[in-house]
Amino acid sequence: MFETSFITLFPEAFPGPLGVSILERARKEGIWDWDIIQLRDFGIGKHRNVDETPAGGGAGMVLRPDVAAAAIDSLPRQERPLIYLSPRGKPFDQEMARTFAEGPGLILFCGRFEGLDERVIEGRDMIEVSMGDFVLAGGEVAAMALTEAVVRLLPGVAGNEDSLSEESFETGLLEHPQYTLPREWEGRGTPDVLLSGDHKRIAEWRLNSAKALTKQRRPDLYAAYSETHDIQAPETGDEHY
Repeated sequence: MFETSFITLFPEAFPGPLGVSILERARKEGIWDWDIIQLRDFGIGKHRNVDETPAGGGAGMVLRPDVAAAAIDSLPRQERPLIYLSPRGKPFDQEMARTFAEGPGLILFCGRFEGLDERVIEGRDMIEVSMGDFVLAGGEVAAMALTEAVVRLLPGVAGNEDSLSEESFETGLLEHPQYTLPREWEGRGTPDVLLSGDHKRIAEWRLNSAKALTKQRRPDLYAAYSETHDIQAPETGDEHY
């Protein structure tokens, strides 16, 4: 079973989106599970203090290393990576999600205030991971987003695992546009090739559409893709994006 532990000051934030749809079904089926560690349980003194003013002065408060370490050490690591959600961390991506999904589980530390004392980050070999170039009030939402991205890759979680291989980033490209019923909607039609029944042409259209979309919206991804593929000018015929 893929075991996920969240260290947080706000247990009431969980499970959030982790408790619905395919992730909750997978939990009930025993594919994965989660537990919560309340950081304040390890606080100092009568009032269970978890933070102090930053050394050197400055605004805000910083989570204490002794409190954080006590919470971390209360958990069995079992080779699980210890992740600290932080804007200064390595950017999270699909490759990282796949790597985490191959392991036994995760331990995620949800920061608050001005952050976590550097000494516990170093002393407990925490992996700093960023969900993007923005700042949240705390790490709970980021932890849930990372966990959902990882857990949905576990065998047996996705209803149709073949669909995972066609998603954005799996091939180095953004996903091609999708269409369904009705065939005509507000004057916009479904591309004829998708109704042709010619699977080879459909596959070519989807690949070329993905290339065109990626080049338009994520030139950084397209440049990286171009370095490892024989790129021809994307021609999709009739895009609708």
